[in-house]
Amino acid sequence: MKQVVMTGAAGGVAGMIRPLLRSVYPTLVLSDRVQPPQLAGGERFVAADLTDLGALEKVVAGAQGIIHLGGYSVEGPWETIHAANIVGCHNLFEAARRQGVSRVVFASSNHAIGFYRRSRRIGADDRVRPDSRYGVSKAFGEALGSLYADKYGLRVLSLRIGNVGERPLDVRRLSIWLHPEDLVQLIRIGLEHPDVRNEVVFGLSDCARAWWDNRTAQRLGYVPRHRAEEHRADAIAEQAKLPPDPVGDLLQGGTFPSDGYTGEWVAKGQE
Repeated sequence: MKQVVMTGAAGGVAGMIRPLLRSVYPTLVLSDRVQPPQLAGGERFVAADLTDLGALEKVVAGAQGIIHLGGYSVEGPWETIHAANIVGCHNLFEAARRQGVSRVVFASSNHAIGFYRRSRRIGADDRVRPDSRYGVSKAFGEALGSLYADKYGLRVLSLRIGNVGERPLDVRRLSIWLHPEDLVQLIRIGLEHPDVRNEVVFGLSDCARAWWDNRTAQRLGYVPRHRAEEHRADAIAEQAKLPPDPVGDLLQGGTFPSDGYTGEWVAKGQE
């Protein structure tokens, strides 16, 4: 691909992967509401708000692929989530369709399935169980990607990202950690692999404690380079500093499902 668009380019994840993508794609169009720091050769910035369909069409014009990292990245009020992650996500896919973009890599999240117990191993075909309004918006994005793939022929890879960073920060993240280099490998699969039509895969590195069956990613050639267990001692030490969470410590989504939780099912083991 000669031109790839990255939304949410001023965010933390984008900052970790931009240097790795610059050597792969000749032109990287960076889009956000504010300009990301330190533009490099091959990068250009186009300001746009995800709620502005016309502006997004201008951003994606001439691109062959899109890496959609944009949106509201944590839990928040429904009005905020709706504008950025529901309306904004629809606008992104619609702009891609109108401008003839061939592929979209959608940054979904582990919070689309965060209400599963940590004792449960799940695959991409298990039903979504969002743990928050944010998680609902990511489940919506996956469904929207499916619609645009089936109805309009867009090729879509939805990445249920765990937690991106140089190392896992606690015990939970030993199961869901994703190194930036492994994230880039998954993104490249979404943008380049000939067999991608509409796939949901899990975004995690080599995690021996993983709760997710990532065979779809493996079928597409994904071989993570980084191992979570190499950071086990540090993660356990950091975990000891955190207060106990009677709900979140049982569930894959951590603090997201426990925030505002008033149900009874988790404590009874019946969820």
